[in-house]
Amino acid sequence: MFIETEVTPNPETLKFIPGRVVLEVGTANFASADGAEASPLADAMFGINGVAGVFLGHDFITITKVDDQDWADLKPQVLAGLMQFFASGAPVLSHEGAVDTSAAVEEDEADADIIEQIKNLLDEKIRPAVAGDGGDIIYRGFKEGVVYLTMQGACAGCPSSTITLKHGIENLLKYYVPEVVDVRAVE
Repeated sequence: MFIETEVTPNPETLKFIPGRVVLEVGTANFASADGAEASPLADAMFGINGVAGVFLGHDFITITKVDDQDWADLKPQVLAGLMQFFASGAPVLSHEGAVDTSAAVEEDEADADIIEQIKNLLDEKIRPAVAGDGGDIIYRGFKEGVVYLTMQGACAGCPSSTITLKHGIENLLKYYVPEVVDVRAVE
């Protein structure tokens, strides 16, 4: 098995591309070892000293390291761990509930058309670009002109994430959906 590695805009995170589907639907984010038992793959990655976060996409895995760890030391261990995991045939997720889709705000039913426009723009224009950098943007709600999003994977904690959120995503949403006045990140 050959696993490609790509740098991301976040220097603490690398994107690993195993050349196969990782998750059929959605994404899964594990910001710590707590909760990683929902994914045997994430659990295996957290068993490697220096791994601080695991993000699973459709056809990639992003690994975030702790600050004091060097990629030159950690990358070979991650590659070996990924190869061993995929060779084992174990499932990536142990149950379907590993993907979090909870809302951040209570939405007004009168905004249903606006919400649908926002979700379509996120799915068609924004998420593919963010996935290219090893991350994802999760819609968390729309209320009183404010769109709430969660940044995951390489996007979470990335030095350029605020610029991406405010100048990229916010400007695009405001252009296509005039009702949008602000975009805010939520955890």
